[in-house]
Amino acid sequence: MKIGSVLCVKASGKRMADAMHEDIFIPLDLPEVIGECLRRNIDPAERYPGVSIETAMHATLPHRAVLHVHCVNTIAWAVQNDAPVQLQHQLEGLHWTWIPYVASGLPLSREIETVLFARPNTDVFILSNHGLVIGGEDCGTVETLLIEVKRRLAIYPRWAPPADYAALAELCQGSPWVLPDDNEVHALGTDTTSQAVLSGGLLYPCQAVFSKFSTPELFRPIPYPNPGDRWQSRYRNWPFLIVQGRGVIVNRTITYAELATISGLAQIVQRINASASLRYLTEVEVATLRQHDRAPFLNKVRQRDRSNYPPQQMRAR
Repeated sequence: MKIGSVLCVKASGKRMADAMHEDIFIPLDLPEVIGECLRRNIDPAERYPGVSIETAMHATLPHRAVLHVHCVNTIAWAVQNDAPVQLQHQLEGLHWTWIPYVASGLPLSREIETVLFARPNTDVFILSNHGLVIGGEDCGTVETLLIEVKRRLAIYPRWAPPADYAALAELCQGSPWVLPDDNEVHALGTDTTSQAVLSGGLLYPCQAVFSKFSTPELFRPIPYPNPGDRWQSRYRNWPFLIVQGRGVIVNRTITYAELATISGLAQIVQRINASASLRYLTEVEVATLRQHDRAPFLNKVRQRDRSNYPPQQMRAR
């Protein structure tokens, strides 16, 4: 939100769900952000501790209210090679634009700045392999537009075979693994189309939230192991396991943010057609994500999540 000369931007690691009982926003001097950072080609996220990595984008956009979301339906479209053409029909009549994939922060703000120079009335931005940005004069206008975009981009998720809860529970016995609360994530292990989609690579930056893994290996299913085998030691540092044909189990050390990420991932891939031509992040783009070093953000999230989301809240059948 821009209130006079103040830019209120969400703090990194803060959840919107906590907004009613926690101060999740950081107030910044907007003229200072523009003059001292953007005009000098300095990323505000590097100058102001704790602010969102997307602060440059929020400062660049002229709208008083700006909402950036990782809408699962939008991403299901935004990872497809022909999305710019397909969306012309889906979003006809709206002031929208397609933003080719660029890294978050200053590069994304520059790309949006270029678009606004040519089409200053744009208020809907579809970010390739990333998400959705909506701007407006007030929160009500933004919310109304968000609902309309979601309606137009809605994709009914594909049916997935149910999880084999008995087999997964057997794997979890006497181990650091438990069943996730979200039943929809099991589609990652039971739906062959989802597995084929994920086998091609990383689709969007949030998958790189698991910073130890720069390849799609984490998102590929493992064969169903014999509970007596030494499979636990091999995967002990993994946040979750996709078990071929059975479903998903998660490590007791998994954070709320990581759980939310795999839940969103499952919803996205269940909305991608098997015949879709997909654009995966390149090796250079993945390497750039790692260079941005999201570890400080993840550490803050992990510390908070371990107190707010204890293992007993996950199923341990």
